Amino acid sequence: MGHTPFGYKIKNGCAVIDEDAAAKIKLLYENYLSGMSLVKAAHEAGINTHHSTAKRIIQNPHYLGDEFYPTLIDRQTYEKAAAEIGRRSEMLGRNHQKKKFVIPAVPTRFFMAAANKQYEDPKLQAEYLYGLIESEAN
Repeated sequence: MGHTPFGYKIKNGCAVIDEDAAAKIKLLYENYLSGMSLVKAAHEAGINTHHSTAKRIIQNPHYLGDEFYPTLIDRQTYEKAAAEIGRRSEMLGRNHQKKKFVIPAVPTRFFMAAANKQYEDPKLQAEYLYGLIESEAN
């Protein structure tokens, strides 16, 4: 199964809520939603950890409860925290979402006035002809 998430302990093969750790988890959510950074919210809740671990704790779906883990956080609080993480990430430009690649439209048709002059020098003739290109044709 992997490791037991913070806030739970295993007794007789079943996950049960560790009341001390659960209180810290709830305080972490409360602190974060009050505007604290992830690290500060964790430290104020008594969880000495780094940004990434605090974020993983907040994003852990087991806290909503499932067939093995009892509910520790209500869905509304969980979704508010997820929305706040998204909002802050977007605000800081850290959403790391792959952007849809857009192929730039390259103009392939142009309008060119009639050539009235003829130069002996091919370079001058080319410059003259390129100068007759006026705009992209529709």
